[in-house]
Formats: sequence, structure tokens, C-alpha cells
Amino acid sequence: MELNLKQIPKTPGIYKFFSNNKIIYIGKAKNLKTRVSSYFGQSIKDRKTQKIKLLTDKIETFSTQTEADALLLEQSLIKENLPRFNILLRDDKTYPYIHFSMDHQFPSISMKRSKHAVSKNHFGPFISAHAVKKTIKDLQKIYNIRNCSDSTFSNRSRPCIEYQMKRCSGPCVGLISETNYKDDISFAKHYVSSSGDKAKKSMLLQMKKYADQQNFEKANDIKKRLFTLDVLHQEQSFNSHLSSVDFFSCIIIHGRTGACILSVRDGKIRGTKTYYFKDDYSKEMDQILQSLIFSYYQNSFSLPDKILLTFKPNNLFLIKQAIEIKFNESIPISSRVPVAAKQLSKLSILNAKQIIENKTKASDRHLHAVLDLKNILGIKKQNLTIEGYDISHLSGTNAVASCIRFNEGGPDKKFYRTYNIPAELSGNDTGSLEYALNKRILKIKSNPLPDIILIDGGNLQLNTALNVFNSMKANLPIILSIVKGLKRVRATETILSQKGTIEMLKESGGFRLLQQVRDESHRFALKNSRKKKYKETKYSALNLIEGIGPVMKRRLIKKYKNIKNIKNASSKDLM
Repeated sequence: MELNLKQIPKTPGIYKFFSNNKIIYIGKAKNLKTRVSSYFGQSIKDRKTQKIKLLTDKIETFSTQTEADALLLEQSLIKENLPRFNILLRDDKTYPYIHFSMDHQFPSISMKRSKHAVSKNHFGPFISAHAVKKTIKDLQKIYNIRNCSDSTFSNRSRPCIEYQMKRCSGPCVGLISETNYKDDISFAKHYVSSSGDKAKKSMLLQMKKYADQQNFEKANDIKKRLFTLDVLHQEQSFNSHLSSVDFFSCIIIHGRTGACILSVRDGKIRGTKTYYFKDDYSKEMDQILQSLIFSYYQNSFSLPDKILLTFKPNNLFLIKQAIEIKFNESIPISSRVPVAAKQLSKLSILNAKQIIENKTKASDRHLHAVLDLKNILGIKKQNLTIEGYDISHLSGTNAVASCIRFNEGGPDKKFYRTYNIPAELSGNDTGSLEYALNKRILKIKSNPLPDIILIDGGNLQLNTALNVFNSMKANLPIILSIVKGLKRVRATETILSQKGTIEMLKESGGFRLLQQVRDESHRFALKNSRKKKYKETKYSALNLIEGIGPVMKRRLIKKYKNIKNIKNASSKDLM
């Protein structure tokens, strides 16, 4: 080992375990020397810790002033490096936000997702896209804020349907002054950054101001909006005693872990987000909780009035300290749920339980399907792997081949691959398939072949695959193809192999598994073909200009949003 354990300081900080120059685990400690040394004691029984110890060939440490600082740094590094043995919240980086485009004379409202730090014109995070869209819809009903793109805004000559539906005040055609529109934006920001009550108070003050100025038309307009706000609040209110609270729950059933975030704003449930871990993390519940909290609030500029937990973690005081450091404000965090919040707390736990039950049922169904397929094909090997291939193109252009993999646990997305098909092969399905399979074979040393390869197509595609793999001297996988029925009706497909048609009951688990692999390979191919087309369209005009490379294209599109805005920019702006 490159670092002598005796050299590790007795300070707070973080430690990183490496295997072959790759970080496999990141942790934090109050005393680095004591914590790191504990991994290499004689009485380690935990399988995960034993494996970390076995694989580690290098250790790095970094000291911090306090343990709370270490916790914040640990969460940041885990998110950046995604170590193999850390508890990872795979989709925590894309929580949606409400965004106001304040750089425009008449700002618009939209939903944004951000992997990086967001500005003070972003409000959230929200738990789901549905919650964001619902809130935006409410804001448009109350404050008539535009949701169109800047390009659409600048090209309007008459009000659109949003104006007719009274969800926009028509700033594009001068039906509202900039001052009044900015007032509406200010009210809307109050609504999403705090609560409906604060927004209501601001509107009441503005209404009184207009009434004092004898501007009764404006005062009446605000009165109507206040009425809409009250109606929406009454329709959606779940518990008027709770204004702004987030619930975090974590539960373990039969060795599987489920977690849930339930968000309440202004007495309304804004949404729920669930997480599932197939392993037993009973000894790492504190780690799961802190990961949930810091991933959820990482880009937020505002916190709820209170955070309620369904169990008391050992590091509760440390989490409070870390939040205070990160946000420069203290917030009540408690596992003592008040009576008014009991029902919501139970709902949060119920959601965590349901994700475990649903995933367990899906896992059991998948395992049954795997066993059925093994029985049909006469496979006795453990840990069955299947790769599915499909070709997708758009009218003979933007051809992409997909390679997806399933194992006995389900889709294994770290092995998903796409192959961009050369233009001369676009529209040639067999040529494209041959190209993709030859590309796959080049990676056989780092990524061994699966037990089964499934091709979407008939005998022509099957023979193409057989010809490619027959040139290899290694043990060949079982190669199958799945052919759609005459009317392309589901469950009328035929499974083909080198020996002919394989008879399978259409309702059998094995048949459904092959359908699932085919559908997933098709979805992945189509998604990436569309993505390729979008990129081509986005940069099409710029591709005709000599001397502009990929980096400059991305910068121009990022700054000006579209080709039209680039054309309208002055030479000075483009320099």
C-alpha cells in the first residue's frame, strides 16, 4: 500500500480508497487515523468492508477544520466521482427547477434541469417534473406570465392562445407595460420562493396602493387574482397547519432498502420522490439519509421551514451543522413528528415501502423469466447475460445501432452502447448491423461477449450476425433473432436461431423477456438516432462555415440559443 497508516493525521477530514488508480470508496471521519485504521482490523465481518479492504491498493486523505466540513466535502466528492462502494443516488443531479429568464425585458417562466449550480432565478428543487408543470400552470393562471421562447416572443404580431385563455398578459404585442409585468414577476417569485401567504400579502399591499391612487381598474385586476389564488389554495390544500416541510423516510424490508422524500409547500403536497437499493443498508441508514438531504438541496437557494425525519440518525447534529455551513442559516431538523404531520409522515413511509414491494415483485418476475428462458434454451450457466441489438435511422439518415445488456437482475445500463453508422451504410440494415457487431468484437477483451445475442429482425439479420461471429475462434454466444408477426401485432413474434424456429409459449416468461430486450434495444436506438438528428439540425447552418469547430459551435448555440439569433447578432458581439 502506497500510504503508511501511521502517517494518517488524527484530524477531521475525508479519505479516498483507490484500486488500480480508480476511486472505489470515499468516506468522512472525525478522526481520520482511527476511522481508516478500522478498515484494516482483524474483526471485520461486513462483506462490503472486506471487499474494500481486499481491493484497496492506495489511500489518500484530506484534512478539514471540522467534521461538518468533512461531511460537505464527502458529499461533493461522491457526486463527482461516483465510487463503486458508496451509496449512489443515480438520478439526484437532475431535479427540476422553475426558472425566470430575468435577462429579458419581459421574463418568461419555464422548467429547467441542472447538473451544476443554479442561479437565484431558479426556484426549487421540485421532486418531479409534474410538480413543476402544475406550479407553472398555477402561476400563469394567477399572474399571466408568458411561457414562450424568446424567439417566439420576438416574432409575434398578435396575441397567442395563452392570452385568449387568460394565462398570459400579452407582453409580446404591448398589452402590458414593462413595470406592471415586472410586478407580476415579483409576485410570482414570492409565490414559489416562500408561500402563498407571503405572495398574498404583497398583492394586498399593491391592491391598496392602486386603490389609494384611484386606479380602480388595476386594483380590481389584483382582486381577481387574489380570488384565483384563494380558490387554488382551497382546492389543493392538504394540511393548512403545515406551510413548508420536507419529510425524509428510510426503511428496510427483507434486506432491501427504500427511501422517500415528500415535499409540502403552502399546505400542499408538491410531490414525492422514491429511491430503491437492492442491498441491506441497515448499518448505513445515516449515510443514506445525509445523501438524500444533500443531493436534494445541493443547488437550492432556499430551504423549507422544517425538515422532518421518520427516524433519528446518529449524526443528526452533524447534518444540522453541515446545512448551517452550506446555507448560512439554521433550520429545524427533527425526528419528532408533530401530530399535525403524522398523516404525511405515514404517507412518506408508505411510499418507501411501496417502492420496495414493487421492485421486489418486478425482480421476482424477471428472475422467473430468466429461469424459464434458460430451461427453453438448455442453459445451465449461472448469471445469464443477454445483449440486444437494433438499428434505427430517420428516412435513411442519422443511422444508429444500439447494444443493450440484461443480466439476472434486469437491465445493466453500464454496458449500454451506441454505434454511429457511417453515412454510406445508412438505410442498409444488414450492413449497419455487421458494422456494429464488428465494432462490438473489438472490445471483447475488456467486455466479454454475453451468453445470448438477440437481433431485431428476420433470417437476413440472423445470418448477418452468424457470419460475423463465425469468423471468431472463441466460444460463440447463442444468437437469436425476433421477427414481428404479419400485422406487427404484439405476441405474434417468432424467435429464430441457427437451427430454425424456437417454439415458445407467447405467455411464457422467457418469451416476454426476449420481447423486453427487443423493446429496450429499439427504444435506445431510436432515442440516440433522434438525438443525432437534433444535433445535426441544431448546428446545420454553422457546419457550412469554414473555421468554426465543435467547441465554438457549442459556445454560439449556448449564448444565442438558435441560428436566427446568431444571424441577427452584430460582428462586434460575435468577436
